[in-house]
Amino acid sequence: MYPRLEIDIKKIKENISFLSNKLNNNDLDLILVTKSFCALTEVLKELEDTNIKYIADSRISNLKKNKDINKEKILIRIPMLSEVEDVIKYSDISFNSELKTVLKLNEEAKNFNVVHKIVLMVDLGDLREGYINIDELYKVIEIIKTLKNIKLIGLATNLTCYGGVLPTNENLNRLMDIKIKAQSIYEAKLDFLSGGNSSSLYLIENHEIPKGITNLRLGESVLLGVSTADMNFIDGMNHDVFKLQAEIIEIKEKPSIPIGEIGFAAFGVKPTFEDRGIRKRAILAIGKQDVNIDSIVPCENSLKILGGSSDHMIIDITDSMKNYKIGDIIDFNLNYSSLLMLSTSEYVYKKIKK
Repeated sequence: MYPRLEIDIKKIKENISFLSNKLNNNDLDLILVTKSFCALTEVLKELEDTNIKYIADSRISNLKKNKDINKEKILIRIPMLSEVEDVIKYSDISFNSELKTVLKLNEEAKNFNVVHKIVLMVDLGDLREGYINIDELYKVIEIIKTLKNIKLIGLATNLTCYGGVLPTNENLNRLMDIKIKAQSIYEAKLDFLSGGNSSSLYLIENHEIPKGITNLRLGESVLLGVSTADMNFIDGMNHDVFKLQAEIIEIKEKPSIPIGEIGFAAFGVKPTFEDRGIRKRAILAIGKQDVNIDSIVPCENSLKILGGSSDHMIIDITDSMKNYKIGDIIDFNLNYSSLLMLSTSEYVYKKIKK
């Protein structure tokens, strides 16, 4: 069935082993962030035998469908008030930055007669989620320590995702200092200190990760072998764990420039064209409803993506040495955004390669 997203389990495991070794050598745990492949249960079942302790996701629905996976589950997006019951039922730990939500979690945890573990988010300048006013954070911790069904286990920060602010030894040491005072206020040890995502990996290479950071939340680096601080591939890792495969449904020789007055095409865009004469073009049965076609790259270098609409992608196959026919399959390499969209699309078949 096509179009399909092919997922190579062996290569994921190799990447997990590669990064786990790096992190373990620095006394860090690897938290696998599963959102970019929608936490496919078939994938996570294959990863149960790895040494990963935690899986993390932004969507409680992804954790819910994997409730039987034998790993600690973390909700890394701040919970919505409307989902706190599911947060208590299907996550072991949740990241939080609003006292109102924590109080609601405490109520629900009491209803289920459980103690729910939370991590408070600290904003170190990237300006997404978390407490930027640290005095406010300390006041919230004073209140949290009175709650009987909530256990504060630590602090976390998120960098590069919104403001592009890089993790540094300086800002992560600031997180360490905040943790020390937070521990004294909470009157208990905070054993969980999350130093960011795949963009923090370069600090390990430079021997600049502060002692006391206990884990990193890794998605893109594990799944695509990319260091997100500089968007370069990491040597020694697999970069082709995921591939898009799409089927040719038409092959025709056509002019490079449409015939007639140019207006707006699909999605309200007014296209521009380069006159390259008559070219041999193939239409593939996939489109912008499934993937951002600007974020995928044909595995065959001679092929060029020309554009597309909701359900069609047009590629130039003129310079290929292959004699493509209707029904042939073309492979594409992916980046993070294309992986996320393809995983989300119900029209894209997922194929597990063991």
